[in-house]
Amino acid sequence: MKVAVLGAAGGIGQALSLLLKTQLPAGSELALYDVAPVVPGVAVDLSHIPTAVDVKGFGADDLAAALTGCDIVLIPAGVPRKPGMDRSDLFNINAGIVKNLIEGVADNCPEACVGIITNPVNTTVAIAAETLKAKGVYNKNKLFGVTTLDVIRAEAFVAELKGLNVAETHVPVIGGHSGTTILPLLSQVEGVTFSDEEVASLTTRIQNAGTEVVEAKAGGGSATLSMGQAAARFCLSLVEAMQGGDVVEYTYVQVDGSEDAAFFSHPVRLGKNGVEEILSYGELSAFETQAKNDMLEGLRGDIQLGVDFVNK
Repeated sequence: MKVAVLGAAGGIGQALSLLLKTQLPAGSELALYDVAPVVPGVAVDLSHIPTAVDVKGFGADDLAAALTGCDIVLIPAGVPRKPGMDRSDLFNINAGIVKNLIEGVADNCPEACVGIITNPVNTTVAIAAETLKAKGVYNKNKLFGVTTLDVIRAEAFVAELKGLNVAETHVPVIGGHSGTTILPLLSQVEGVTFSDEEVASLTTRIQNAGTEVVEAKAGGGSATLSMGQAAARFCLSLVEAMQGGDVVEYTYVQVDGSEDAAFFSHPVRLGKNGVEEILSYGELSAFETQAKNDMLEGLRGDIQLGVDFVNK
């Protein structure tokens, strides 16, 4: 497997690269790209870790070399949230970054599976899709918004609240990847029940967990370590699936004929060619149905913003 991390010198990129260096299958290649001059140093630093994963760093002028031959491309590049910013404030800067990087993917590894981490994911995935369409290489089964962070947060918070073994706690999270578009399906968590108050407070906490981190870091950054772990989990699931494993992850993908939105986070069966099957997210409670209906207009607007950015 050759995996590229675009934005590898940033907080998410470094955490993600460390996890992939230690967890990718032996014989894999890890290509680290960033416009920041520190990226060769990050690659050298990681190369001192004794695993059978080959790491190379690529600077601003070497995007093509980083991408050539890639099976998976992960994109955390962009500016992070700061206190008082919501994900839509990031749009104007990060939209252009994603478009440029995706043009590089289209030119150098159009068959690769691409995981978009750069916020606002609700919008940047649509930007990636439209950019790939313009290049004539769009494959909806190979483009993912990485929403795994919402899942691992939900699992951590539910396990903490209910005293569960977190390794055996599974919380479905559907929708998008910002604010109220994040919808944890607490009604589907096996073996526990929640009061109405617990559902309301947990849902709000999961939706605002990113802000919890931004405020706790007091201007010193956003959720880099947990996002690095979430992105690594998604990448390793994709690797396992591409090597023949049967893997289901929740991820933000194009859903044809959906009554929800053109892109929506669903349980997805992964396989050799990316999306093998988009699975139903099942029955929703009355609370979840209302929450979903309330957020759809906003999510559709986020997606349209991305479409318009590329096609304007």
